[in-house]
Amino acid sequence: MRLIIINLFAIATCLGLNAQTLKGKVVDTKNQPIEDAYVFNMTSGNHTHSSGDGVFFIGSTKVGDSISIGLLGYETLKFKVDNNQISNQTIFILNDKIFSLDELVISESINPVNTIVRLDIATNPVNSSQDILRKVPGLFIGQHAGGGKAEQIFLRGFDIDHGTDVAISVDGMPVNMVSHAHGQGYSDLHFLIPETINTIDFGKGPYYAGVGDFNTAGYVGFSTLNRLKESSITVSAGQFNTIRTLGMFNLIEDQSNQSAYAAIEYLAGDGPFESPQGFNRLNIFGKYTSIFKNNDKLSVTASHFTSRWDASGQIPQRAVDDGSITRFGAIDDTEGGNTSRTNVNIALNKRIDDETTLKSNMYYSKYDFELYSNFTFFLEDPINGDQIRQRENRDIIGLNSSITKNTNLGNVPVEVSSGFGFRHDMVRDVELSRSLNRSTTLENIQLGDLDQTNIDGFVKAKFDFGKFSIAPGLRLDYFKFMYNDKLQPTYTVQSENKTIVSPKLNFYYDLNRNMQLFLKSGIGFHSNDTRVVVNNLGEDILPRAYGVDLGTVWKPASNLVVNTALWYLYLEQEFVYVGDAGIVEPSGRTERFGLDLGLRYQINDWLYFDSDATYTDAKSLDDPDGENFIPLAPKFTATGGFSVSNLDNFSGGLRMRYLGDRPANEDNSIVAEGYFVTDLNLNYNLSKNITLGLIIENLFDVDWNETQFATESRLASEVDSVEEIHFTPGTPFFLRGSITYRF
Repeated sequence: MRLIIINLFAIATCLGLNAQTLKGKVVDTKNQPIEDAYVFNMTSGNHTHSSGDGVFFIGSTKVGDSISIGLLGYETLKFKVDNNQISNQTIFILNDKIFSLDELVISESINPVNTIVRLDIATNPVNSSQDILRKVPGLFIGQHAGGGKAEQIFLRGFDIDHGTDVAISVDGMPVNMVSHAHGQGYSDLHFLIPETINTIDFGKGPYYAGVGDFNTAGYVGFSTLNRLKESSITVSAGQFNTIRTLGMFNLIEDQSNQSAYAAIEYLAGDGPFESPQGFNRLNIFGKYTSIFKNNDKLSVTASHFTSRWDASGQIPQRAVDDGSITRFGAIDDTEGGNTSRTNVNIALNKRIDDETTLKSNMYYSKYDFELYSNFTFFLEDPINGDQIRQRENRDIIGLNSSITKNTNLGNVPVEVSSGFGFRHDMVRDVELSRSLNRSTTLENIQLGDLDQTNIDGFVKAKFDFGKFSIAPGLRLDYFKFMYNDKLQPTYTVQSENKTIVSPKLNFYYDLNRNMQLFLKSGIGFHSNDTRVVVNNLGEDILPRAYGVDLGTVWKPASNLVVNTALWYLYLEQEFVYVGDAGIVEPSGRTERFGLDLGLRYQINDWLYFDSDATYTDAKSLDDPDGENFIPLAPKFTATGGFSVSNLDNFSGGLRMRYLGDRPANEDNSIVAEGYFVTDLNLNYNLSKNITLGLIIENLFDVDWNETQFATESRLASEVDSVEEIHFTPGTPFFLRGSITYRF
């Protein structure tokens, strides 16, 4: 018996010594941590990912086990575990490599499509701030106010206007503006310089416990670079008096534990319009990052953006048809505006212990906005015209904090995250007025101060059963809405509050290393303006959204990836605050269902093809058949293109996008015509430090309407009003060139 006990003790001791945890840190050649690198024990089958500080822990690892560490854009590192690596945290360096679909293993990520988009960015970089959102598969945008206004967004059968149903953030700081003068969720992303983008995180549907307000059709989260590979200066110029200058400068050189850089961008142009836009924008951005000895990371980001523009506005089709104006003419060319935003964001990633990490950020934004528009010309005021002014001054403070812990439930690895968020908006003199010639106020329609607070908490988990994973989540949001109507004779503050709980439940199944099936489900809510809330006396103010996705990501060949999703989304109510009229429109119950299809094909080392297509059926449930169309909801969209990388010093891309015809009103009697547009960019490395570039928008010079609305208007010469398509013309053939110097 004694001998048996001694032998069992010896075996247990050996198992304890031989089956331990491998702890390491993954960095690049400049000793910067690499997040989300896939660490795979090829002997035991265990796997994990590096966290934001590059650190990873992989259990059940013995001396002699074979390990691989990889991430798209880096050479895969393979090695056998030795005694020293088991005993100490080891630094593992990954070398840069041209992106290749060969290296993508579907089972390495719970969201492989996000990883694929990293490949899209690398093979076909963003050329302008307007292109940023187009990197999200199935998302379309349109500009209709001189280049300075936030873009109109379309996604999954939603005309999202400027952000009502998609949550957008940069480094954890929200972009959407609650209860905005122009419309709920207004998201002006022009303060983000495209060359500073590191990754894009996105998800479609209301399935994510960590995202709340505005996350109906989906969310998009941008993260910026921690350091520049090199400093650079770019100057570009082209048609329509367009000029762009960009300087990006490393402020701290060759230090592994800290980095700092600054970027400054200036953009100006008149556009193709007969009345020059006089558009100009200035962006200043700076970021400092420090990595401490215990792998904690602190980042401080500051930015300032200002923009002003004139606009020709949306023009009626009848005025073009009868020759009164051209496609690039105007009925009222006094539209336009100005805006600015200053941001400060402090982010901390801290490792509490080997299994627990803390991620937090705190932010402040100062925002100003003034916009002049005229959609109906002389419908309301036949003497002065129908120009309106919308403006506001806003301060935003907020924070987000979450803790992630890796543990085990029996033999099942579990990743648990819980978090807390706070956001408070103080908006002063939010105004809608009738104005004349951008100088005289004729009448105040709305004027007031509003305060809106959102406090949220969430908990989510991922249970890893090997090939099968379950990811439940629960989110709680509390809102406090306050509005002081300054047009009332006495001081009165209207106030409402609301709490809503949103459960989520997602399933993932890795059929093999090259195929993942998923089923996502969740309940979210449709965001609403403070003025909607108080006018509706707190009733039905956060209507629920119910969604489900069933899909797959499949890699049938080493150089081909296909992703598909069937989805359904039901909304209890779509209250809309129409900022242009100062009224509330209840749209009733709606449902949308559709199909997403994506394809990525790497033809050879230098040629890459990608394509995304969506089909959506969107209907109102409270209206009779034939009168239940949702205006401007896209039915069919498609994007795609070819990208060339490192071909005898050449690189570039040919990009295409198609938006099909769609109903412009509820009975489809007015149709917004679709378009097919092709863009081209070409770069040539003249030397190691100098690159020449050529960008052509609308290569084939097609006539297309970037935005369209069914609007009732009256011209000065007309007796009766007419409801028809009003549109902003899309850019014609537009050529510009650039030169970049790197140092």
